[in-house]
Amino acid sequence: MSRLAVDGGTPVRTTPLPTVLDPAGRTFGAEERAAVLDVLDGAVLNSSAGGPWLGDLEATMARLHGVPHAVASSSGTAALHLAVAAIDPEPGDEIITTPLTDFGTIAAILAQNAVPVFADVDPLTGNLDPASVEAQLSERTRAILVVHLFGAAAPVTELRALADRAGVALIEDCAQAYLARPAPDAPPVGTYGAVGCFSLQQYKHVTAGDGGLCVTSDAATAERMRLFSDKAWPRAEGRFHRFLALNYRMTNLTAAVAAVQLRRLPDVVERRRRQAARLLTAVGDLPGAHLPDRPDLHAWWVLPLVVDEGHRRWAKALTAEGVPAHAGWLQSPVYRYPVFTERRTYGTSGFPLTSPPARRDWTYPVGLCPRAERLIDDTLVVLQWNENYADADVDDIAAALTKVAAGLTRTAA
Repeated sequence: MSRLAVDGGTPVRTTPLPTVLDPAGRTFGAEERAAVLDVLDGAVLNSSAGGPWLGDLEATMARLHGVPHAVASSSGTAALHLAVAAIDPEPGDEIITTPLTDFGTIAAILAQNAVPVFADVDPLTGNLDPASVEAQLSERTRAILVVHLFGAAAPVTELRALADRAGVALIEDCAQAYLARPAPDAPPVGTYGAVGCFSLQQYKHVTAGDGGLCVTSDAATAERMRLFSDKAWPRAEGRFHRFLALNYRMTNLTAAVAAVQLRRLPDVVERRRRQAARLLTAVGDLPGAHLPDRPDLHAWWVLPLVVDEGHRRWAKALTAEGVPAHAGWLQSPVYRYPVFTERRTYGTSGFPLTSPPARRDWTYPVGLCPRAERLIDDTLVVLQWNENYADADVDDIAAALTKVAAGLTRTAA
């Protein structure tokens, strides 16, 4: 086996891989340009003033997920806030979620004056562990907010059953997992709970720069989310506002790009899956590391690699081979951010984490979710993934993984 590049050897790859930050790693084309010009030529950029693109986008999203309703918004965080607002928690009510997520998941809970309660995760997937979720249920639990991490479906069947037994709502954060499925022939994620939430941010499978989408099978939930996105203004009835709500409207420019991008989504996911299957076949069993299985179910937002230990060594070695890799994904579990450790919420009040309205004063110590903490601190390595990878790109990634696994295993021995 050749010497690792990090130790002075020759790297596997010397040219950059396509990424979502350059044209080679995106799927924009003539249709998006035409859609943007259609909006500009029509002069109506605000979707509340009319135009076809928002309806087109929402209808496509609903059809892709086999549900009757989709609601667009200005960002993925906004979509999550719509979902939390739709279940209408009382101040201090609790929503159980994961510490391994983007802060947008948590911001939606706090912004609606509910308390995030953190459950631990599976040590190989990073997805919520239903047993840990069950242990966090209380009389104040209002919902479970599950995140489908890195493109893998969380155990939503079990979580939906748990939510039903507890009489609480299930909300799905699907920002990283478009069209992922928990099992063959199962419905896609986003359709198991009261609301499924999606993001159109730059780094997602398809993008309009920013933007959000919610799907639901419940007409009343869809109506409340639609109202919440428009300051609770029932425009057909007059100029008044039914309840406290915000402006999370999507513009027509965003909707136009997103509508065309969403038509490309099935092909984007299929190409990511096809190349992931090629990679898994090429690398086989990696010593000291675990890759996702079932490429046909995974959405492959990124390529998560869980190593036995020493994730920084793996990330440094892979990056030196020309395959950029990041150790831990997050700097810390979200409950160790200053918003929680310093209670920086509304002024210096600590609201809603203090009692009242919470049932107790909430603190989030180190060690709260040890499996999530170990992933961040020692075992999780994240590599980028892209639908525009050529076979040669995938083969280079496979070669780098194989080389690094062998080299680090030899060093450890």
